[in-house]
Amino acid sequence: MTAKEDSDSGTAPAGSGPDERPGAVAARITGRAAVEVRPLSGAVAEVVLDSGRAVVVKRAEAAGAARAEAAGLRWLGDAGAVRVPVVHGRDRHWLVTGRVPPGRPSAPAAARFGRDLAGLHAAGAPAFGTPPPGGTEDAYIGLAPMRNVPGDDWPRWYAEHRVLPYLRRAVDDGTVRSDEAVVIERVCERLPDIAGPTEPPARLHGDLWNGNVLWGADGRAWLIDPAAHGGHRETDLAMLHLFGCPHLDDVLDGYQQTAPLADGWRERVGVHQLFPLLVHTVLFGRGYAEQALAAARAALAQ
Repeated sequence: MTAKEDSDSGTAPAGSGPDERPGAVAARITGRAAVEVRPLSGAVAEVVLDSGRAVVVKRAEAAGAARAEAAGLRWLGDAGAVRVPVVHGRDRHWLVTGRVPPGRPSAPAAARFGRDLAGLHAAGAPAFGTPPPGGTEDAYIGLAPMRNVPGDDWPRWYAEHRVLPYLRRAVDDGTVRSDEAVVIERVCERLPDIAGPTEPPARLHGDLWNGNVLWGADGRAWLIDPAAHGGHRETDLAMLHLFGCPHLDDVLDGYQQTAPLADGWRERVGVHQLFPLLVHTVLFGRGYAEQALAAARAALAQ
């Protein structure tokens, strides 16, 4: 652990904390003075340093989130396939990464992204649910807690650690009725029959919606804000389908040329979408519950 990361063990530098200003955070973590701060959202800012380089400063919304995200970015980058921002440093409350110079999506960039994503998945993971090296068992997907508990049987692991925890939370919150929950529970029971051929654990981004894909000025797609773990590669692709992605057909063509998906993958998209849909149900309410139920009913009709 570097000095810039010591605060996870309770030795945060004096003056650091969630209310520290992004410019001060950038200066403390990079060792360069901040000359300009451009707010991007409530928790994220772009900071220009005196070297002329720009960095992105992100405030962690929950304990351990910065550690999990930093570990995830490094693990994805270690695959040497997709591009991710460099991690300059982090502490308990903050993460500082490189800035991605913005570009525009294009069909060639999307096809390259598909090939890169296939390479990332092929880098693999020791087991389903394995956290990145240096990551934690208790991680996050967006603002929702996500447990990284290893397992060697994908249908059982997916049901136990990716679908049912959020379904139970949604029922407890009153967002999903008990009689509706039975439909999703039936999908979990049938997963061994409808999950398709056995696949090895893939190295997943884990929260691969369109907002976490940045199209860079270099003509490449860059990935940010991972909820990285070992999982099924079709889950990442299902998220791209769910929330939209520019030139998605080109992304899929590039992927299929590099690592063809098993037959029937299109029919399984809804099964893999149950996880993000239930996460969104917990975070944002009933509209996503209805989508999750529709996906579950379609899976049972196969």
